[in-house]
Amino acid sequence: MQTLVLRLNPGDDLRASLDSVLKQGGADAAFVVSGIGSLSGASIRFAGAENAARIEGDLEILTLAGSLSPDGSHLHISVSDAEGRVFGGHAAPGCTVRTTAEILVAVLPDWQFARTHDPLTGYAELNAVCRSGRTS
Repeated sequence: MQTLVLRLNPGDDLRASLDSVLKQGGADAAFVVSGIGSLSGASIRFAGAENAARIEGDLEILTLAGSLSPDGSHLHISVSDAEGRVFGGHAAPGCTVRTTAEILVAVLPDWQFARTHDPLTGYAELNAVCRSGRTS
């Protein structure tokens, strides 16, 4: 396992920045282990919702975790607003960094991640294959 420590800058889109990590490094599998920082607004898809909700204003990233594959990411985030209310769910495009985002990514060079349609869930789900033949 290799690790990357990322610092995103004001105006960066959180999801787009993480989606580009594998493209830049030539890897096929990674996990976001931890993330903190601030956003100037967020798009979060709540559990069971069809579309992302838009949350405006200054937000603190409390947690960020997920998997990264060449086919796209699956990221969960929780944020708090200026009144301390907490919102969480799937991080969608449109989570804009306000001051910084500090993110720890674990790159898994022995693994290849892909997202394939799962008829049971109806979503593109993670398909993890170990190149060395080990099973997960």
